[in-house]
Amino acid sequence: LICSCLPLTINMVLVLTKSSGGDEAAAVFNAAAGNMIGVFLTPFLILMYLGVDSTSDKGEDPVSLGQMFLKLGCRVVLPVLVGQLLQKKVPTVTEFVKTYKPYFKQTQEYMLVFIVYTVFCKTFRDPDATSASDAVLMIVLQLVLLLFTMTLAWFTLALLFPDQPKLRVMGLYGCTHKTVAMGVPLINAIYESNSNVGLYTLPLLIWHPMQLVLGTALAPKLVRFVEREEKRLGQPLQTESI
Repeated sequence: LICSCLPLTINMVLVLTKSSGGDEAAAVFNAAAGNMIGVFLTPFLILMYLGVDSTSDKGEDPVSLGQMFLKLGCRVVLPVLVGQLLQKKVPTVTEFVKTYKPYFKQTQEYMLVFIVYTVFCKTFRDPDATSASDAVLMIVLQLVLLLFTMTLAWFTLALLFPDQPKLRVMGLYGCTHKTVAMGVPLINAIYESNSNVGLYTLPLLIWHPMQLVLGTALAPKLVRFVEREEKRLGQPLQTESI
């Protein structure tokens, strides 16, 4: 339930949309807007479904909503705003980032791996809280849910956008993907005082690689689907080597 309330991932949606022949402009807009809206909407959805008392362990006071949004603002919104200001107002910083972009990207990946590692350590630190069978069961359930939501999104988008195959491909990823980079800070900000925060994050860590594997496997088939539909609709084909 917590995983379902999170916004979509940015990089993965853009990469898979491009490799599948989808609408890249729509993917950029939905990913950026979805993440910014999700910073404020996700806590409301989680607290609406689970209640404020679920944010802390028994015997402790539930987290203050003001403190929670302050944490989200400092951890998510503030870095984005600072980055945008530096990009627009300080050309030297922009040039520096462009020059060393591969190193920044590599550092980002290492930091994300470290965050995932710490979450797994926190999840399995108490052997009585989570067992191997629980993890296997969660993996199976996550796979079934992902396949179901992708199927539902695909046929729903076919009804809403019957003559826009590129938008349908983008929607397939945009409707089902969940972000780890923003999801982990969101969950930690909401459930920081809860000892089960690692367990609450585990479904997201399982969902994330699954969506990458399935999306990569579907990409060639979706490219052929877009080409076939554009030919049927008489639309100009836009081929691009990837």
